Amino acid sequence: MAMIVRFIARDGTVTLAAASPGDRLLDAAQAHDQPLEGTCEGQLSCATCHVIVDPADFARLPPASEDEEDMLDLAHNATRTSRLACQIRLTDALDGLTVRIPG
Repeated sequence: MAMIVRFIARDGTVTLAAASPGDRLLDAAQAHDQPLEGTCEGQLSCATCHVIVDPADFARLPPASEDEEDMLDLAHNATRTSRLACQIRLTDALDGLTVRIPG
């Protein structure tokens, strides 16, 4: 069953992306031409897939691992609701998730 993720670009453009439960947020972003690199292939050796999760949605995510928290310390423009898209597996509970691509 498809779910929707809302990406907000740096310029404010909103993209509604269809995704399947089990997909990584990074894969959904790249499939819909969002500017997230994810160059480390999910191995937590970069922060190029950093997104800012809408505060209303942040509590729906599982907690970040210590490794992810360490990588977020290296991300530019990180906020208290920042996460790495390579570490978020989409579930039905995350349908309608809104994330901003940081500037």
